[in-house]
Amino acid sequence: MSDSSPCPKCKSEFTYQDQDLMICSQCFHEWDPAEEPLESESTLKVLDSNGNELKDGDSLIIIKDLPVKGAPKPIKAGTKVKNIHLSDGDHNISCKIDGFGSMALKSEFVKKA
Repeated sequence: MSDSSPCPKCKSEFTYQDQDLMICSQCFHEWDPAEEPLESESTLKVLDSNGNELKDGDSLIIIKDLPVKGAPKPIKAGTKVKNIHLSDGDHNISCKIDGFGSMALKSEFVKKA
């Protein structure tokens, strides 16, 4: 199977052809290799708790008290976070919080300011 291309969704090399479509055996994504891949699939899309799309540099408000491992007090609800950076993974927001320093937050605990 040297003519197979990796899956555009999960990047798996275990793909096979079924008529005109390519199918990934790992995530079962189907695509037409003749079509160009869409840019929207490869870009990172992060949503806050209200469903608003977040971008690098946005300001956020924390909606829930968040305990911090090793800190004597939690980050309080209503704390404003400025100049965020989006990343891939479970904790998909990197930021600096006054009094706590650099943090990684989950997008489900913030809303766009």
